[in-house]
Parts: sequence; C-alpha cells; structure tokens
Amino acid sequence: MTAPCSWLWLLSQIAAVVSHVCRLNVFFLFVDMARGQQKIQSQQKNAKKQAEQKKKQGHDQKAAAKAALIYTCTVCRTQMPDPKTFKQHFESKHPKTPLPPELADVQA
Repeated sequence: MTAPCSWLWLLSQIAAVVSHVCRLNVFFLFVDMARGQQKIQSQQKNAKKQAEQKKKQGHDQKAAAKAALIYTCTVCRTQMPDPKTFKQHFESKHPKTPLPPELADVQA
C-alpha cells in the first residue's frame, strides 16, 4: 500500500471512524431503550404478582394487633389488649398514681 499523503484520504479515514462510532452509539441507544422497556414491563409484572400475593395472604397482622390494643394508660399512653394486663401495668409502672375506676374491680 502507498503511504497516505493527501488531505482527502485523511478526511475519508476520519469520516469512516466517526460513522463507525456513531453507528455503535445508535446501536447502544437502541439496546438501552429495549432494556428500559423490559425493565418497565418487569416492574409492572412484579407489582401485579405482589398484589396477587398480598390478596392471597389475607388480613394484615399488624393492623389486627393494633386493633386489639383497646386499653390506653392515662399516664404514659401505652396501649394494652385487656384489662388484666392494663391493671398489672398500672400497678407496676405507676404505683403512686391512684388506680382508675375502670380497673378497681378487675382481678389481676
């Protein structure tokens, strides 16, 4: 091969490299778009699957436990599930405070 000595040849080589790089960038752009679409579809599929599992699971244990806490200490605002526990709590944590009237007849 002869040594390149013209500006025209040099420009054609630069143009070839630039067009090759641009084609690669366009290719990777399409690959990223496809992966982005796959990601969105995967997220939607996963959300649907999670919703179905939650529906099958039934009731929420945390909400049920919170609903069971119906007695509230008037001093420290701690919640208890039943009057017996409430009275034990009140006698052990607040011994100097007089017992509320609702706990007077509860057997601990």
